[in-house]
Amino acid sequence: MKPIQSQRLIISTWTINDIEDAQKLWGDPKVMQFIDIRGGLNTQQVLQKLQQEIDRQNQYGVQYWKVQLKQSNETIGCCGLRPYDIDKSIYEIGFHIMNSHWGKGYAKEAAQTVIDYAFNELLIKKLFAGHNPSNTTSKTMLEKLKFKYIGDQFYGPTGLYHPSYELEASMWAL
Repeated sequence: MKPIQSQRLIISTWTINDIEDAQKLWGDPKVMQFIDIRGGLNTQQVLQKLQQEIDRQNQYGVQYWKVQLKQSNETIGCCGLRPYDIDKSIYEIGFHIMNSHWGKGYAKEAAQTVIDYAFNELLIKKLFAGHNPSNTTSKTMLEKLKFKYIGDQFYGPTGLYHPSYELEASMWAL
């Protein structure tokens, strides 16, 4: 994938050379509290997660891409896609932002950029998203992004039923 940009962000593919940034993100218990019951991942688990994203990019052309600040090239998290139901052209969108950058609008800006890319470049028909039931910030943001609640679905990594949402390409264009 060629990097995509927003006003403040550059979104590009992870490589194995990004292990330090991946460790800062997925090794942080504050970031992972809503994503994985294990909390902050250890070095081996982060390496596995990073390799999983690289493999997903190679196989499907998508991943939870690395998000960097344009101004400094500092990695601040990830935002991207993964297959959800390929036969129906449904992909899941997700975003993880380093806690030192929470509350600055980066997750929403990255998500808007990825949604535009998904619908206008990849021609995906529908996006799926879910969030930890305790993460009210993600709930609010998904609603602002026009996602519609469709019910709760079990999410293995947290062992919880997560509120789940969909966004159709036709709704995004409005």
